[in-house]
Amino acid sequence: MGKIPGSAHLNMSLGGLVLLGGAVGYFKKGSQVSLLAGIAFGSLLLGSGYMISNDNEFGGHVLASTASGVMALGMGQRYVSTGKMMPAGIVAALGAACCAYNIHKANEWAPTSTTTTTNSESKAD
Repeated sequence: MGKIPGSAHLNMSLGGLVLLGGAVGYFKKGSQVSLLAGIAFGSLLLGSGYMISNDNEFGGHVLASTASGVMALGMGQRYVSTGKMMPAGIVAALGAACCAYNIHKANEWAPTSTTTTTNSESKAD
């Protein structure tokens, strides 16, 4: 892995924060769900950054938009039910922002379909 492109930084940073947050939730409250979710979503986001850094930009952004979108929905539901901004509201907002960014970047890197027409197809009858 050479130089990390700018579009991978958000995913790697959020992935590290999510991993750390899951560990903090486990050690402060004994929450195994926080630990498992932190490991799962943090790893997916870090993996997406790795994919982007290794010339799989489209796949990396699709993975990150999916992971951060699911994370935003889950934590958004938790925020609505508890009303607690920390951690549910913050994580939901960060997840939504990361999802929107990665959808935008995935659209930029989406493979284009090139169709070729033959002479017989292009003639009008």
